Formats: sequence, structure tokens, C-alpha cells
Amino acid sequence: MDTELASLVGRARIHAALGDPARLAIVDALTLGDASPGEIANNLEMPTNLVAHHVKVLTDAGLVVRGRSEGDRRRTYLRLQPAALAALTPPPLAGVGRVVFVCTHNSARSQLAAALWKRRTNGRAASAGTKPAPRVHPRALAVAHRHDLDLDPVGTAHVNDIVRDDDLVIAVCDNAHEELTGPVRPRLHWSVPDPVRVDTDEAFEAAYADLADRVDRLAPTTTLRGTR
Repeated sequence: MDTELASLVGRARIHAALGDPARLAIVDALTLGDASPGEIANNLEMPTNLVAHHVKVLTDAGLVVRGRSEGDRRRTYLRLQPAALAALTPPPLAGVGRVVFVCTHNSARSQLAAALWKRRTNGRAASAGTKPAPRVHPRALAVAHRHDLDLDPVGTAHVNDIVRDDDLVIAVCDNAHEELTGPVRPRLHWSVPDPVRVDTDEAFEAAYADLADRVDRLAPTTTLRGTR
């Protein structure tokens, strides 16, 4: 079994173990401290034989380990394994050098995403468009100013002039994702609604919030090769 498949199998086993409300309650009870099976049964008002069954499932999945008491050697305590919960996240994107965010006109979403990535990670980022506009949209500049981001008002570019072979390309609009089927192909797709279609401050704020949330989710799972 290769490493990727083994990881998927292990994660599936953990998800299955957590798929029962009683087992999830036991994990919650062990999140902040250790407990004996009897204490778990008492606190959760659960029969001891049922606790034993659920603890076995959690132990087999690698979520819980047993330890013998240093006081009363007849007693065991259950301890949660945080690393097992951390393993539920997908494998990280390793060796990322530069991230290039692409949309159609390179006038709003891709610009904001690149600026957010630089601020969040101190990593290298760029933006581009499949049909770049001559300028960044005024409302994109305004929302960037409100959130202390720097955008170059005339800094738009075509994907063919920006993207390199080793870039992590992220399409932040559906059109760019669907158009880029040649040598430049996005590795990730973020379906962020185009704020220019609505052209209100609220639409641009919503796009900013969506992109900020996505950047915050991706950044911890990305191993950067260098900084800008």
C-alpha cells in the first residue's frame, strides 16, 4: 500500500470511529484531560460495557491510548492522541515557491488574493488574467485600502506573461478555471463570485471575505520553498 493510500485508509478509520455520537462524546470528554473508563461512564451516564466497546474502537483507530495509573496500578486512564485528530486534514502542499492567482480581468479577485497571500504568509505571490483589464477596478482598490492591502492600480498582466512552470496556479473565478485547459492549468479552483457584476461595495467586501477565508485555510497546509 503506497503512502497516500495508507493515509486515506487511516483517515477513513478515524472518521468512522468519530461517526458515532457516543464515541464523539468520549473524545470531547478527553480533549482537555485524561479519565478512567469508569469516570467516562459516570460523567456521560453510559453503561460501562458500552464505554468499553467504544473505547476499543477509538483505540483501534489510534485516537485514544491507555495508561496504567502510577498510584493504583489496577486503574487505567484514557488519553486522547491529538496527532490522530490532526491527521484528519489533507496532506500539505509541499515545496510551493510562488502562488499565482488568476481570474478573467485581473482587476479584482486575483489582485486581492495575491495581496492577502503575501500578508498571510510572507511568501511570493502574483496575479494575472486571461483577458486582463488596463487597470485594477476602483472598488477593489477601495476595499484593499480599507483592509490595509497594497494594490498597484495599473499592475494587471496576462497569464502567459506571468505564470512559470513551477508556480502553484489558483483560479479564483469559474471562467478562468474553465478557460485554462492548455499548458497553464490551475491546480486549485476557488469559485468566488465576481463582485464587478454587482459593482457595489458590499459585493467587493463579500469577495474579500471569501478570499481571506480561503487563504487562511490554505496557508497552514502549504510548505513554502522561499519567501518573497
